[in-house]
Amino acid sequence: MPPTTIYAATMLAAGIGIPVLAALNAALGQRIGAPIAASTILFLVALTTTVIALFLSGTASALTQAMTAPKHLFLAGFLVAFYVLSITFVAPKFGVGNAVFFVLLGQLISAAAIDHFGLFGAQISPLSLSRAGGIGLMAAGVWMTQQA
Repeated sequence: MPPTTIYAATMLAAGIGIPVLAALNAALGQRIGAPIAASTILFLVALTTTVIALFLSGTASALTQAMTAPKHLFLAGFLVAFYVLSITFVAPKFGVGNAVFFVLLGQLISAAAIDHFGLFGAQISPLSLSRAGGIGLMAAGVWMTQQA
């Protein structure tokens, strides 16, 4: 199987997981009456999972190199926490579909900007008229799914 097929399948699975994550964590937050506690539990499970993967991969020594990385790269952790906290609070009140719709819209916008300008070391992929049209069609498609 070509690597691009594996990458596409992996990211499709990750994309499928995002609304499931939102629904599960929102339900847990409502069940225990504390969305922040539900988010904390999610991160404890995630930390445990990633620590196991780290040691199984044999790359634990890379943690020492992280101290030399530019500090702005650590904002990714803040962004994950912001997403999990916000989806856990918002989804029960706004609906998982509506919440994820706006997450997807934000992803389309930021991904296009990151690729266009090559931000954070990303491969540059200029925002052509056809690419912008495709992103617009994707956004329209996601919007249409929420109108039914």
